[in-house]
Amino acid sequence: MSAESKKVLIMESLRKNGCRITNQRQILIEIILQDECSSCKEIYYQAGKVDPSIGMATVYRLVKTLEEAGLIHRKNLYRIDCEKIAEGA
Repeated sequence: MSAESKKVLIMESLRKNGCRITNQRQILIEIILQDECSSCKEIYYQAGKVDPSIGMATVYRLVKTLEEAGLIHRKNLYRIDCEKIAEGA
């Protein structure tokens, strides 16, 4: 599955859960999909290179939202689990 199709699945899943898809959230999702980030701090550092206006709280909130939706798991280095999305988790 391509990164773009994973991104679309994630955004659709977030929308179903009532989340708005902001530009900052799109950037963070792209970073999580392309990098093997082991912490929110790493995600924040990468995001700051793309958009310095992204705050640490934004990163933590998105990661928490993704975890609550079952789309991301800490045990696998913040990799998004697209198999669960495809299954309709």
